[in-house]
Amino acid sequence: MSAAQHPQQLRVATPGMVFKMLAGIGSSAREHWDDLRHAAAVIGTALYTGIWPRYWSRTARLAFSRQVMAIGIEPLLFVGALAVFVGISIVVQLSSWIGEAGQSQLLGPVLVIIVARELGPVLINLVVIVRSGSAMTTELGVLKIDGKVRALEKQGGDAFLQLVVPRVLGATVSTFCLTIVFIFVAFVSGYFFAASTGKGSRDFLLFADTVSRAVQPKDVLNILAKSILPALFASAYCCIGGLGVGHSVTNIPRATQRALTRSVAGLFVISAIISLLTYL
Repeated sequence: MSAAQHPQQLRVATPGMVFKMLAGIGSSAREHWDDLRHAAAVIGTALYTGIWPRYWSRTARLAFSRQVMAIGIEPLLFVGALAVFVGISIVVQLSSWIGEAGQSQLLGPVLVIIVARELGPVLINLVVIVRSGSAMTTELGVLKIDGKVRALEKQGGDAFLQLVVPRVLGATVSTFCLTIVFIFVAFVSGYFFAASTGKGSRDFLLFADTVSRAVQPKDVLNILAKSILPALFASAYCCIGGLGVGHSVTNIPRATQRALTRSVAGLFVISAIISLLTYL
């Protein structure tokens, strides 16, 4: 009897499960869409106000310089070491088949394809998100809970101009500059390692020529978009998460985790879309 009832039970339960699943998907999609619109509004407002000098008060300029120092200058040594490691690793992986094929001049173009187009912008954005995104969310969350954001607004200050705009623009400028440094160091380290081990040409001018020939205008646009757009999204979302923690300090870790998760997801989605639009 139980076996005979089992299909009927499944038929009765299935519609409810389907509706519940669809409702959950719709609620999640709507939540993601609202978050995306909020982040887009923050990014658009930050970019618009950032081009007007009258919005850059002394406090905003100081906050911007602190962000550039913390995000773009302090990790330079780490980024340089990471770039050297990546450049050498790529040469080691490519040396076997490049050497066997007698195509050592392919080293420059391959570095352009792997490092400049994809690996560089993604790695640097990950470094910035992990290293500075959590700090940004936590810092703003503490300011919100301590009442300093409300105190700033009571004194006639604009929390968005003094707290959000410097962080969003500072993180974006720093990410772009770190990406350029990473690509340059990776190229140079890859060349010197290949030349010193005999796995590539020792003619630096030939290497530079092959690299310059491999770089196309769409590669420049790709680097700009992949270094700037994910950084804008991540910094905006970290600011949103920090200022939306509520009134309990226990909400900060949850807000930080949520901000980092969304930032990393946004990084890969944005990078994939840019690659599709650029190279297909």
